Amino acid sequence: MSQSPTDLETVPLSTALREHTADAHARAEESPFMADLLAGRLGTEALVALLAQSLPIYAALEDACGVHAGDPVLAPLLDPRLERTPALRADLAAQAAAGCRFDTVLPAAEAYAAELATLGPAGLLAHHYVRYLGDLSGGQIIARLTQRHYGTDPAVLTFYAFDIEKPKTYKDRYRTTLDTLPLTAAQRAETLAAAARGFELNRWLFDELHQRFHP
Repeated sequence: MSQSPTDLETVPLSTALREHTADAHARAEESPFMADLLAGRLGTEALVALLAQSLPIYAALEDACGVHAGDPVLAPLLDPRLERTPALRADLAAQAAAGCRFDTVLPAAEAYAAELATLGPAGLLAHHYVRYLGDLSGGQIIARLTQRHYGTDPAVLTFYAFDIEKPKTYKDRYRTTLDTLPLTAAQRAETLAAAARGFELNRWLFDELHQRFHP
């Protein structure tokens, strides 16, 4: 059960983020596209389409984080090992060389990337949390299941491979860092709202992908 707005103002930020985004997170996870992809009902093209939509999103996020890299609200979380743009480009190039490509950037991905480019440190913090902790959690399941169902070579799934220690250890440290960030009350509220928005943008993207593969 989500906590009240008053509670979310006083609990650690990592807890507030988890509680505030719980419903939006569940809606994104339950999307028909992801259910079909992870159950083996689609194909490699669907996975490549997902990666192709992810590229402009991560490029925008990482460019914007670079602009605000000196801000104390964001700087403690920035880690080059998390950045996914180079891996996405490499994976998509390898898939294209193997004859599987998806060159269309869907409107939801374009809108997501455009929105990221407008955000300041508190908003970017939220999307940093949504994207990278998601990649270190559910993203690892996506990698395993797509390899199982579609025979995807791990060499073309480097997007999901992080040069870090055990994901759980890293995520625990990330959450500890979240709880020490010097956010004002207004920035904290902005971060919570932007995190929920991040999951909504993901759901929108998954809906468009579902329509693409179930015309």
